[in-house]
Amino acid sequence: MTQNLEASQLSLNDVRHLLKLDEGEADSLTDFFSLEPLSEFEQQELLKIRKNFRRYLAAGKVSEEMVKFLALSPLMRLTGFFDVPVVLTMEDSIPIEVEDGDILIKGRLDILAVNGPDAEIGAAQFWILVVEAKNSAIDSWAGLPQLLTYAFKSLQQQPSVWGLTTNGRNYQFVYLTRGNPCTYQILPELSLSDKGRSIELAQVLKAICKLQNVQLQLA
Repeated sequence: MTQNLEASQLSLNDVRHLLKLDEGEADSLTDFFSLEPLSEFEQQELLKIRKNFRRYLAAGKVSEEMVKFLALSPLMRLTGFFDVPVVLTMEDSIPIEVEDGDILIKGRLDILAVNGPDAEIGAAQFWILVVEAKNSAIDSWAGLPQLLTYAFKSLQQQPSVWGLTTNGRNYQFVYLTRGNPCTYQILPELSLSDKGRSIELAQVLKAICKLQNVQLQLA
């Protein structure tokens, strides 16, 4: 009999055990990217995003939906995720089948960026970035079990994928690679509240968008 599990109810240890994931080392952002300087326009737009989010944060807890609206959406627009051929989907149900066949993990993706004008969940599309959002009162790490579960799904059709879990203030990028076992690497945390870290955040998002498009073209 198949056991159904909800991704939102799993701990990090649960996910690592069920999906047979190993954690690797990731000491620096530059281990993965060559971060390009932001233009003056991009810096000004980023400053607006920072100020808008901090204004709402100062008034109290920012809900998950507002985190998507105030921070994630404008950041992803600024860094290329709204441009062709990238397609964004939101709140799609996704089943994860565990190797032993008697466990099924289910959950709902917050945001998924894929490459392809006719992209659909479940189609053989290249997943660029999987995003798990939380409200501002929850630590961004709390989204890691769900993020790893959802991102793991893509390793059935591609060798690697990027993930991001965020509460609007803090941004935790994760890199998953297919193997025996599959591994994930957690990058140094970035922050929208800090000027320098927010610039690195935008640079990393741009690099992921650009890098994965290049990889798809070479595949």
